[in-house]
Amino acid sequence: MAEIITMPRLSDTMTEGVVAEWLKKVGDKVEEGDILAQIETDKATMEFESFNEGYLLHIGLEVGQTAPVDSLIAIIGEEGEDITAILAGGGAAAASASEEATTVAAEEAAAPVEEAPAAEAYVVPDNVSIVTMPRLSDTMTDGTVASWLKKVGDVVAEGDILAEIETDKATMEFESFNEGTLLYVGLQEGENAPVDSLLAIIGEAGTDVTAVVAGFGSAAPTTAEAPKKAEAPASAPVKEAPKATTTASTTATATKKVSAINSENGRIIASPLAKALAEEKGINLAKVIGTGEGGRIVKIDIENYNPVVEAAPAAATVVAAPVGEISKTEVKNSQMRKAIVKALDNSQTTAVNFTVTMDIDMDNAIASRKVINAIPDTKISFNDLVVKACAMALKSHPQINTEWTSEQTIYNNHISIGVAVAIEDGLVVPVIPFTDTKSLTQIGAEVKELAIKAKNKKLTPDEMSGSTFTVSNLGMFGVDHFTSIINQPNSAILSVGGIKQKPVVKNGEIAVGNVMTLTLACDHRTIDGAVGAAFMNTLKQYIENPVTMIA
Repeated sequence: MAEIITMPRLSDTMTEGVVAEWLKKVGDKVEEGDILAQIETDKATMEFESFNEGYLLHIGLEVGQTAPVDSLIAIIGEEGEDITAILAGGGAAAASASEEATTVAAEEAAAPVEEAPAAEAYVVPDNVSIVTMPRLSDTMTDGTVASWLKKVGDVVAEGDILAEIETDKATMEFESFNEGTLLYVGLQEGENAPVDSLLAIIGEAGTDVTAVVAGFGSAAPTTAEAPKKAEAPASAPVKEAPKATTTASTTATATKKVSAINSENGRIIASPLAKALAEEKGINLAKVIGTGEGGRIVKIDIENYNPVVEAAPAAATVVAAPVGEISKTEVKNSQMRKAIVKALDNSQTTAVNFTVTMDIDMDNAIASRKVINAIPDTKISFNDLVVKACAMALKSHPQINTEWTSEQTIYNNHISIGVAVAIEDGLVVPVIPFTDTKSLTQIGAEVKELAIKAKNKKLTPDEMSGSTFTVSNLGMFGVDHFTSIINQPNSAILSVGGIKQKPVVKNGEIAVGNVMTLTLACDHRTIDGAVGAAFMNTLKQYIENPVTMIA
């Protein structure tokens, strides 16, 4: 269903905005979190992120044009959706209805609740804004504060990064939509809380928020004044003189520039657009000086960046473990680890598993990969060959590309393969959408890009959802063969072992061959043994004859 995108209110005094630049064009696919446009307000030019996903069906405001806050600037919906009624006047009606619904919801939320008299025990002052734990993914029920980028007493501007929140899928930046002083922090780093619970309070410096916190059932707040009395002088914020690491740092304009690396935790603060440009240009953000609020790196900083030579970082210090002592270390389970355990437990207790194992002759694949990788700017792995072969085999065996529900079996008419990637905190499965439509080199490039994002914890929820089949490869770790747990709602997962030299029979004689063992784990509710075996035979034919996969 089409969603109307209106001119956002990006500052407290903003009444209208100008589209400085569109980052998407009509027909483009839009994901949640994508930068739609750059909007020029009365104070600055800011990035405007999409909170919807679909296709950009209409742009109502061209670059350079001005429109009031809440007026229609774009429409996002399903590909090919008819939006004639919206453009003819339905948009205004829809917007009006949306505003009315919002007003009603606000009035209902403000109304006293008889079952919760404690909520009437306090009134939130007008000069205070309550910040709750955000819902940053479709499956998120609670979150953990990975790190605070602001501390109690700090001044917070709209768009400042307040904290990094660890969800069940990734660690994501959480921006402030309010401005003022950070008066209270409800969770310390590493602590966990449900979505919509009290996370922080922002307001006018010196405001007493004890009653507000008490109304949420929390402990006594830490106000901006409290740390000054309780903390040691060493913990007080100290403004360091800017280091003269570049020529620009000595110019007059550089007096407003602050290093984008947070002095407490070394985290780099940059806008999503700046990050995308830096990745595209191969620029290390750690070497860029930010001109945005609090030293945040913005688009212009990347465009104006000139490389400089810096000293090599000092080597990490290795601390030896105690010798001859019995000791234990308790490590709190991360949100990702909890999500993995929940998913695996659900898979093991609901799916009826069986496995099919087959050896693959890799001699032709080795020779073909060598030829392909000899082409300039081209590099594929054996895993890429397996992923491509799976995509093609799934077209011949649609029963494998299914999902089970209590009422029906869902046949996926598209093929999107998830590739399991091991990271420090556990296992994530980035997805290659419409895998069967892509060449070996395209698959190789996407897998590499997604793997890098996974290891840097930069995968978005959309990049980890929507798989119809999964491939898990431990061959690079020297594993001969293994059995994976099905990644639900998929009906099957392929486990890929390493390539080993073994004695094989060729043309009636024993010879040394290169063999890879594949194991297919299937959900017997949707896949029968004969179907799994047929899929493996088709897969074997593709891998052993890579030329059949080159279109």
